[in-house]
Amino acid sequence: MSIKVVAFNGSPRPKGNTFHLLKKVLEVMGEEGIEGEIIQLGGKRLAGCKACYKCYQTKDRRCAQEDDEMNLFIEKALAADGILIGSPVYFSNVSTEVKAFIDRCGMVAKANDDMLKGKAGAAVISVRRAGATFAYSAVNFFFGISQMIIPCSSYWNTGIGMNPGDVLQDQEGMETFQTLGRNMARLLKRIF
Repeated sequence: MSIKVVAFNGSPRPKGNTFHLLKKVLEVMGEEGIEGEIIQLGGKRLAGCKACYKCYQTKDRRCAQEDDEMNLFIEKALAADGILIGSPVYFSNVSTEVKAFIDRCGMVAKANDDMLKGKAGAAVISVRRAGATFAYSAVNFFFGISQMIIPCSSYWNTGIGMNPGDVLQDQEGMETFQTLGRNMARLLKRIF
């Protein structure tokens, strides 16, 4: 059985700093034999949760809103053993698309007996200067309430840079994400 990780890129820049950080974590896990793919969330038209609670009625592991790609993203999360959620920091929090994913996938997960529980999940945050810990916390709160297992690193999972590719020059950040990749791989091999 192969272990799979899905990495959601919440940046509207498909090849920006968030992408580079997600790619680094997946590369390290790939060295450990774990498959990974990056799914672009940022830039997509994703509506927030409408609190209609239809997912509690249907219990079909789907969001009742059918006019965007959210159900495809939920399916990708369900099929994976591990989930990375990457986001740039916007006004000290996650991007709009990441927040929509957290709210809607989270509501569907709760409506379906915590369907994400037992999976591994890690936040991947790119930041220009400040606010990273708020975004890091927002993602980890989602993993926690979903009863997921959160691997850690040698520092909070943040990389510093403004222009696409700048995070590659953040030596401590890159070491943090290499460690995260190794720790997540170790965890996934133990739980799956």
